[in-house]
Parts: sequence; C-alpha cells; structure tokens
Amino acid sequence: MTETSMPVPAPGAPRGPETPSPTTSVSRAPQQIWRRVRGLLLAALLLVAAGITFAALTSDGAHGRLDPRSPDPTGSRAVAELLKNRGVTVDVVTTLDEATAAAGPDTTLLVAGPNVLTAYQRHVLRAATGDSSGRTVLVAPGRSSVGTLAPGTHADSAGPVTSRPADCDLPAARSAGTADTGGFRYRTDTHDAVACYPADGLPTFLVLPEHGTGDTVLLGSPDLLHNDRLDQQGNASLALQTLGSRPHLVWYLPSLSDPSAMENPGDGSGSGDDGAAVGSGFLDLVPSGWLWGTLQLALAAVLAAIWRARRLGPLVTERLPVAVRASESTEGRARLYRKTNARDRAAETLRSATRDRLAPLVGVPIRDAQSPEFLIPAVSACLGIPSDSDAAALLFGPAPADDAALVLLTDQLDALEREVRTS
Repeated sequence: MTETSMPVPAPGAPRGPETPSPTTSVSRAPQQIWRRVRGLLLAALLLVAAGITFAALTSDGAHGRLDPRSPDPTGSRAVAELLKNRGVTVDVVTTLDEATAAAGPDTTLLVAGPNVLTAYQRHVLRAATGDSSGRTVLVAPGRSSVGTLAPGTHADSAGPVTSRPADCDLPAARSAGTADTGGFRYRTDTHDAVACYPADGLPTFLVLPEHGTGDTVLLGSPDLLHNDRLDQQGNASLALQTLGSRPHLVWYLPSLSDPSAMENPGDGSGSGDDGAAVGSGFLDLVPSGWLWGTLQLALAAVLAAIWRARRLGPLVTERLPVAVRASESTEGRARLYRKTNARDRAAETLRSATRDRLAPLVGVPIRDAQSPEFLIPAVSACLGIPSDSDAAALLFGPAPADDAALVLLTDQLDALEREVRTS
C-alpha cells in the first residue's frame, strides 16, 4: 500500500486554508473493475454465442444415448436406418401417453430408459403392454423397474459388457451368434422364458412370453444398439431381429418433463429407489455434446484466469513517490490498532522496540534481544535488581486488559529505558 501526502510549502511561503489530505483506498472502484473484466466477459459471451450457433447449425435436434436420430457414438441412428431399409417404420415418442397409445399387436415398443420412469408410469406402461400381444423391449431395466415391468423377474448387479456366445435356442440369438452383451443379469420365475448370453450363470438377454403372441425382451446393456458397436460381432443381426419382428417400432425416450411423471398412483407402491433411478438416469438424458462443451468452457475459463492473473515471481521494491514522515506512519498504525482493539499487537510492538533499544545498552547482541533468558539478567545486572523483578513482567508480560493499562505500559517502558540509559 502506497501512501501519498500533499506538497510541503517552502519556508516563509504564505499558507492557505488547511485542506484535508486525500484518502487513499486499496479497493478498486467499480469503474476500474469494469474496465479490467469487460474484455474477458466479452470474450466469454462470444464463445458461448459461437457454441450455441455451431450447435444449432450442426444439430438435427437429436443427441443423446440411445436416440434413434443421433449420429453420436452412443446414439442409435444406425440401427434405426437399417430398420427403415427393411420396411420397419420407426417413430420416436417422449411421453407416456404417446407410448401407451402406440402399443399394439403389430408394434414393438422399445423403452430406452425404464429406470427413469416413476412408479406410476411403470404401472400404466405395464397395464398397456401386458395385453397388447406386441413386443416390449426394455433396455437395461434395473432393480427399481424390472419387478413392475416384468413381473416375476429380478435384476442382479451389473457386470462388464463383452463379447458373449448366445448359448440358447432362440432363433434370433443363434443366428446372430456372439454379441456384445452384459450389464444387468436377470433371474425369473416365468415359465417358458428364454435365457441367452449368460454371464456368471445368469442371462443378460431374456425373452418373457406374454398373452397371445406378445413377449417382453430384457436387454442387460444398451451397448449393442450404439452406433459405434453395431458393426461388431453379431450386434447388428441381434438388434435387427429383436427390434424388427413387427412392422412398426415405437422408440420411447422417457423425459423428466413428461406431465405423467408428476402423478401419484396413490397406492404407496413408490419407493426410495425411484428418486435414485431418476437421478442416475438424468445424465443419460443430457446430450453428450453439451457435456463436452461444458468441459471446454471450464478449460477456457481456467486458461483465461491464468492469463489475467498477476505475474508470479519475487517481490520487487519500489521507491515511494513522496517521503512519508515517521510520525504519520506511527499515527496511522496506531489508529488501525485502536480501530480493531488490537491491544495485544500494540503492546508487543512497543515491548519489541524497547527490547531492541535496551539490548546494546546492556551488552546483549541484537539477535538475542527477544530472548528473556539473555535480556532479563543483563537488564537486572545493569540496574542492580533481582532477575525476578518487575522488569521481566514489563518486557515479556501478558497483554494489557484495557486502553488504560496499555497507556500505563507505555509510560513504564519509557521509564525503564531512561533508567537503563542513566545507570
């Protein structure tokens, strides 16, 4: 902090009216702060605008995991296009009403995020698909959802996704052969269920027969439907045969903004797992491009902060523009001590200065002036008093309790120094 003072007039010069010294503040004015940060704010605004513009120009509005319109590695546009080429119509829905209305004997309903559904939504969906005689494909249903959407079935902990043999008599699985499966493993009490692609003895691909010609297919992992895995192993064959058994495919992408998610069945069937399922599925609903964009913006902010930060290095001494009288510095420091009631700091400053002045008078090196074992015996010998006298408490005692005690300490230190000088 740099202090400035008014110019001192020459001796004999006429003096004008007393003018108070200007106050110097270490805090920056709002105008100064704005001038320093406006460039950085403008750059950040331009970066955000450019990112939004680029996303709007290059996006078809469909990015995310298992989205049949998404070309991202974890999207499913490739399998959707292959199904369309085989004559299967693919419709994307995002609400429960649209999904239940589309269920029918000629329809395959794929539920991309069953764990995101609330207890009420699962009950409604099960009621609509249980008697439809169509096919329902549940992608990676966990413990919180599989019991309702596939009664009599339980999900075990998820495992790694790797190439596994079919190891079952299902024609679609035997035709596809080895495929990338894994994730959740299932146990079922349903008779005539077809269990395929086992992992540690439990299937990761399960077909449950329903009423009439309908069935429910449980996929332990969505990986074989992703764009980046469709051309590996028998993934494409298994995906096309699973999703293309009916002429119409409804691809249900559950949305947290669905009004039906706010409804309550009123039967107490909800559980704490619902909140956990919604929380775990939220990131799946966030487009991957936005996650990467957020990471890039955070990196840009860190780099900008480093660029605008002060240069790191040793302190450099700087000559003051004016000479500041010692009395002014002393008075300013005293006012700061008084404002904060720092009597302990003030007393220690006075005692330390007195000890430094007494040390050469009594023959003690300056480096030992702050040590009572060296200074007190020398002062006592100089004054001819015992070492346990009041000099020890005066030079190394506790802090004063109030302002009056601090003033008294100052007077006593001055008296002790005068006595040493005259002895």
